Amino acid sequence: MRTSQLRRTLICGLPALGLTRAAWAQASTYPSRPITMISPNAPGGLTSVLGRMIGQQLTQSWGQPVVVDSRAGGNGIIGGRALHGAQPDGYTLMSIFNTHTLVPLLTPAPYDPINDFTPIATLCATEFALVVHPSVQANTLEEFVALAKARPGQLNFASSGTGAMPHLAGELFAMLRGIKMQHLPYKGSAPALTDLLGGQVQLFFSPVKDAIPYVKAGRLRALAVSGDKRSAALPEIPTFAESGVTELQIKTWAGIIGPPGMPRDIVDKLATEIARILRTADFREKLESQGLEVLINTPEQFIAVMRSDTARFSRVIKSANIKLDT
Repeated sequence: MRTSQLRRTLICGLPALGLTRAAWAQASTYPSRPITMISPNAPGGLTSVLGRMIGQQLTQSWGQPVVVDSRAGGNGIIGGRALHGAQPDGYTLMSIFNTHTLVPLLTPAPYDPINDFTPIATLCATEFALVVHPSVQANTLEEFVALAKARPGQLNFASSGTGAMPHLAGELFAMLRGIKMQHLPYKGSAPALTDLLGGQVQLFFSPVKDAIPYVKAGRLRALAVSGDKRSAALPEIPTFAESGVTELQIKTWAGIIGPPGMPRDIVDKLATEIARILRTADFREKLESQGLEVLINTPEQFIAVMRSDTARFSRVIKSANIKLDT
């Protein structure tokens, strides 16, 4: 190679080398100031609680405070918009659960929930139990399907809100088994369970942790759980797969995402530290005490989880014509 060609090659390579060194330097000193953790839902909700829990652990690890910033409203879109416009330097993050990927399927949103953000790490997941009022004449999933087919549109199923996972699970169940039920949305799981206990509704896809005390007391009857294995808290209740409905292996998951274009070195540093925290016995016990199971995924696996949810529920939302007003 001639001297002039060598000089041009070296000069052209310097910017890339400089960027690599700059990225390495940025990651090696990260974080050097406080981190903001956006919660796109109401204070006290799952994203807020988990944001504080993981934030406290990151503060202990790195010596920089993690401040939870509630940006509730618009079914999570207000928080999503704030994160989307933030600098991609790792100092603004957001705790989410899977409605983040589903809301744009229900109502117009100013961003793509997957491609317009940087997935970092999953945190935990919880499964659902299909629970019915004791007056419902069904002790198994098959018996309930037979009852629903004999009484089309006469059985009511509750949800924690239009477009929430219990709603989508109920619609998916109806589609898979060819039954018709009437959907009654509530403002959260607590009022839905209250009316189920009172017999105003017959069915609810309840988070397992919320259903446990009522099932054990005989006030509700559980017909199936949505995990890939039986729940340790309700080992006598079969899974949907065991009852012949493999497509209902669904869970609500939670995770951490960042603005679009975050440097990979910082993403990896966050993902590695969060995975370490999730593996500690103390943190795992805190999650399990709230009915949550640890869910550790790489950023690439996290993207796959989000895409799988989108593909699965987009057809449910379209078929049931579910819409959401912001």
